[in-house]
Amino acid sequence: MKLLVIEDDADLRRQLVTGLTGGGYTVEEASDGEEGLYLGSEFPYDLAIIDLGLPKLSGVEVIRKLRKANINFPIIILTARGDWQDKVEGLEAGADDYLVKPFHMEELMARLNALLRRAAGHATPMLVFGPVTLDSSGRNVFVNDEPVKLTSYEYRTLEYLMLNAGKVISKTELTEHLYHQDFDRDSNVLEVFIRRLRQKLDPDQVLQPIATVRGLGYRFDLASGDSLSK
Repeated sequence: MKLLVIEDDADLRRQLVTGLTGGGYTVEEASDGEEGLYLGSEFPYDLAIIDLGLPKLSGVEVIRKLRKANINFPIIILTARGDWQDKVEGLEAGADDYLVKPFHMEELMARLNALLRRAAGHATPMLVFGPVTLDSSGRNVFVNDEPVKLTSYEYRTLEYLMLNAGKVISKTELTEHLYHQDFDRDSNVLEVFIRRLRQKLDPDQVLQPIATVRGLGYRFDLASGDSLSK
């Protein structure tokens, strides 16, 4: 999952990027509202974290302009303690949730995970499709209740495919949502990750959980096996 952080406080921005990257997310950052609006308008993200007190263009204006442009990724706003008017204005502009500074990284992670699941139509951290289970809270994957060891890139690829199960995801979309803008976009690299995932999830080629749709991309093809994943 790729996140956008728009925060002018260099120390806080560095803490956010470090914490989110350590949590397995791909993170891109901006230090002012104009740069943040440009990134949010031009590149695909799964969620944005936006401080309201930004230079050049306020966080509220960034949100309004993004929503006016029909850019609908979830947004968490950051506000100073006691500024309830800012919270209301940010939410009315189109934000989905807010956090008051100072906050714990664990709370931010819990809230953004919940928003990401909700945006994909899932209510719980457990995604269950047949014998394949992905626990997004612990970033663990199981097949027939047996743990499967994945690299960070492999996990990100599988999570995105499972959150969009049944949909055809192009190689371009998969690359743009999972990796930094300067990631090696050679399609052969992505094909390596897909091949490894297939080998680890389905060594006997019985499940065939990831289908290749020729000329279009990939689709996670197992049916949901648990109503809790809805």
